[in-house]
Amino acid sequence: MARTTRTRLLLAPTAAVAALIGFAAAPAHAAIWTSSEQWGNYTTSDGYILYNNIWGSGAGTQSIWANSSSNWGVTANHPNTGGIKSYPNAKKIVNKPITSLSSLTSTYNVSVPSSGAYNTSYDIWDTDYDYEVMLWVNYNGAVGPLGTSQGNVTLGGHTWAVYKGSNGANEVFSFLRTSDSSSGTVNILPILKWIKDTKGWWGDETIGDVQFGYEITSSSGGLNFTTNTFKVSSS
Repeated sequence: MARTTRTRLLLAPTAAVAALIGFAAAPAHAAIWTSSEQWGNYTTSDGYILYNNIWGSGAGTQSIWANSSSNWGVTANHPNTGGIKSYPNAKKIVNKPITSLSSLTSTYNVSVPSSGAYNTSYDIWDTDYDYEVMLWVNYNGAVGPLGTSQGNVTLGGHTWAVYKGSNGANEVFSFLRTSDSSSGTVNILPILKWIKDTKGWWGDETIGDVQFGYEITSSSGGLNFTTNTFKVSSS
């Protein structure tokens, strides 16, 4: 998350429950940074910001570790209750208007548990935090997006189910991958241009943050989420 707290609440679960890959382990050797603090954060040498970000009510415990911006993870033990508890993430600041970008891409590779309720997602914000674009690459359990269905679209190398809504503070455009993925490349710029040019849902916004992490609703008993590789590239 880009803010210290997050106001968006989880709505009704989606109909489909995904079957995801198995339980992931924390690193075998000591990480360069760890934190169990609610707002624990760390800036890497290549300019990414890692953030523990336990923001939801009724949260349990959560610890984040990092070897680098591209290799990090969390162990989370959040109760089996509704509502998002946390969004641990790595953030890259872009700060460029959509029309000035010639490319904006990202690669990811994750290991996620087969139990619990969560999504693995990009969270992309404009600099004023008026608009939020979420790209769910996998999801499990009783989770679902805000807003109403806008149909399916194939963009950026993936096919997405699109939802449009508002949390009262900002507009939210959610893109849910129609099949789960644990690794891949997302061409983000065509998605942003589709929102702007095809749908007219926003103007020439300046893209501030590209975040990637795990929006966790429940992980009772303690579950591990591992980012094996992650990178954002823009020009």
